[in-house]
Amino acid sequence: MQAARGAPLSSSGRSSPSRPGDRRTSRLLLWAVTVVLLVVDQTTKHLAETHLVIGETKPILGDLLGLRLVYNPGAAFSMGTSATELLTGFACIAAIVVLVLSFRVSSRLWAVGLGFLLAGIAGNLTDRLFREPGFFRGHVVDFLALPNFPVFNVADMCINVAAFVIIVQAVRGIRLDGSREAAEEKTTELPGSNDE
Repeated sequence: MQAARGAPLSSSGRSSPSRPGDRRTSRLLLWAVTVVLLVVDQTTKHLAETHLVIGETKPILGDLLGLRLVYNPGAAFSMGTSATELLTGFACIAAIVVLVLSFRVSSRLWAVGLGFLLAGIAGNLTDRLFREPGFFRGHVVDFLALPNFPVFNVADMCINVAAFVIIVQAVRGIRLDGSREAAEEKTTELPGSNDE
C-alpha cells in the first residue's frame, strides 16, 4: 500500500534513503551554508578588530546588546582558556568528522545543521591556526556582548544553531540520508505467548 503511494519501506520497516539527486542537492546546500556563514564570521571579526577598542563596549541595543572586542584563548563563550592547543586539536578532529559526514547527507535540514556546525568550527579554528600568538595557539576574536554573559561571535552562534537542528532531527528520528527510523520495532510478544 505504501509502495503504491510512492513511499516504499525497506524490509526493516525504515523508509528508504533519498535518491542521489537529493544527496547532491543536500551536499551543495551544506557547502553553501558553510561558505556564507564562514565569510560572515571572518568579515565581522575583521570589522570588530578594525573598529573596536579592546575591552571597550559600544552599545547597539541599549543595555541588551553591545560590541566589545576581546581575544579568547579558550572555547566558545570563554571556556577552557588554558587549553588552547588541546581545543585546536579537538576542533581539527571535529571538522574532519563533519567533512566525512557531509558525503552521507541527503536530508536538507541535516545539511543546514551540518553547514552551521562546520562554519562554526571552521570560523574559530581559522582564528586558532592563523592569529596571534601563533599557529595552533591563536586567540579567537569575540565581540558580541550580552549582559551577564560571556562575549561571543558568529561562529559560536552557528555552533548553537547546529546543536538545535541536530537535536530536532534526532528527536524526529531522521537520519543523515533522509530515512526515518521506525517508531518502534513491533517485536515484543504478549506475555505467555512462548508457552507451549
